[in-house]
Amino acid sequence: MAVEIRELECFLVLSEELHFGRTAERLYLSQSRVSQLLQALERRIGGPLFDRTSRRVALTPLGKEFLTALRPAYAALERVVENAREYAANVKGTLRIGFQGAANDIVLTAVSEFQNRNPNCVIDVAELPLNDPFGALRRDEVDAAVVMLPVAEDDLVLGPVFSRQQQTLTVCSSHRLSTRDSIDVEELADETLIAIADPAPGYWRQAQAPTQTPAGALIHRGPDVRTLQEGLSLIAAGRGGMLVCRSTAERNRHWTGIVNVPINGLPDSLLGLIWRRGEDTPALKAFAAQLTDD
Repeated sequence: MAVEIRELECFLVLSEELHFGRTAERLYLSQSRVSQLLQALERRIGGPLFDRTSRRVALTPLGKEFLTALRPAYAALERVVENAREYAANVKGTLRIGFQGAANDIVLTAVSEFQNRNPNCVIDVAELPLNDPFGALRRDEVDAAVVMLPVAEDDLVLGPVFSRQQQTLTVCSSHRLSTRDSIDVEELADETLIAIADPAPGYWRQAQAPTQTPAGALIHRGPDVRTLQEGLSLIAAGRGGMLVCRSTAERNRHWTGIVNVPINGLPDSLLGLIWRRGEDTPALKAFAAQLTDD
């Protein structure tokens, strides 16, 4: 049977006062309620904790043993609650979160749950340019950012990684691969992939639009874009294809004249939460934990 905290509290106070009246006063309860709580605890344990007479109240040997074990455990529980209270008190103000493209369900759920659990902290969200995943953080325009991996920046910390998804090739409906159910990554040889413009670092741009297949075959570099919408427009015009994750592909199915084909042989797409090194505030830690929970 689950032990009630109120029963333990009643036992601890009575073990100090050894008087039902004073115990009731300290706990703002009636004496009969104190007796009820104590009797309930004794039933759970299976033996008497106090010897009660009309003149005195004293701990039984069982009560003394229970008190010795309970005191440090109850003190530890109080510390846990107090630490949580202090933590919650520090999760306040405004937390600015940037994200690339449209925030997916995982991020939106984390924002909503964080807001419910931390009403003293308001989340502001901002869209980041596709071609500048780290700039807003470095300019202190946001406190953290949800970006596509990889991230290999010395001044930034990579926190929770989530949203693992298969990559797809988005092409115009007249493209030679558009009717396929799926393709192998090596079939990208001699294709043209629309590239990501500066200032995104080279390794990150290469991951989003590789210039060769895993076997080393050439993939042509197409025009540079700064946003996904620019890329979709160029795709519809037949200027090349783009690699996008499955959920992004599904969100953009309404575009006329483009098709999404799953690719086998490429690493899955991943998102990560990043922030400036040394600036993981209580609010940011709480949001990162929320992403992990979701």
